[in-house]
This record gives sequence, structure tokens and C-alpha cells, in this order.
Amino acid sequence: MSEDIAQAKPTAMEEKRAAKLAEETKRLEALEKLIPTPTGYHVLIALPNVEDTYGDTGLLKSTKTVHEEYILSTIGIVVDMGGDAYRDKERYPNGPWCEQGDYVMFRVNSGTRFTIGQQEYRLINDDSVQAVVPDPRAISRAS
Repeated sequence: MSEDIAQAKPTAMEEKRAAKLAEETKRLEALEKLIPTPTGYHVLIALPNVEDTYGDTGLLKSTKTVHEEYILSTIGIVVDMGGDAYRDKERYPNGPWCEQGDYVMFRVNSGTRFTIGQQEYRLINDDSVQAVVPDPRAISRAS
């Protein structure tokens, strides 16, 4: 009987869900190909997505507030680094300050801001990284 279940034809809802997932995967793969590769001493940072509500209250933030939170972001994840990032032995005698996959802190308004799809990125100089952050959820910007 379990063999009959394993060979059962997917329902229309399952086929529709699988098609949506495949379409979303294609869309995300296409967007990923658009992400620029940093050159020189630049570090590519992805910013965390900003919540559009105030916690569990369900109250919506204004578009302006969400935009300001993006602009004032001080933490992001290192996506990629240029070939010359942290290579200067005199400036970085102890090696790189961060690596791909690290959450890092940087100054407000640092770097070049841009978006691809719904994701905001910053391209910053390697010396703009001020700290590696173990848990970005524990830190919020002081008012």
C-alpha cells in the first residue's frame, strides 16, 4: 500500500505549488547573476531586509520610515570582496578584518548604495568595516 502512495500522481495544487517554486527559483537565480563583483579593495555588503511593521503590533511603518531604516543601516553581511581587499600587509598586518559570510558593522551612509530586486546592497571600502558582529539581531541603532 505504501508503494501506491509513493507512486500517486501529484494533485493539481501540488503541481501549481511546484511550478510557483520553480518560477521563483528561476527569478532569484536571474537576480543573483546581476549582483556586481567587487573590484580592488571593495567589499560587497547585503543589508538585512527591514520589517514593514513595528514588531508584533501589526502597525505598519510609513514608506519614509522603512526607507530611512535602510539608509541608516549599520550592519550587513559580507557577500563578496575584491581581489585587493585586505592585501596591503602594512595596513592589515594581522590579515583581513572580515571574510565572506560575516556580519559586519560600518558607518551610516558608507559606500555606494544600490538595489537588485528587493535586496539593498552597499559597496564599501575594506577599511570601512568597523567590527564583526556575532549576532546582528542583538544590535539596533541608537536613537
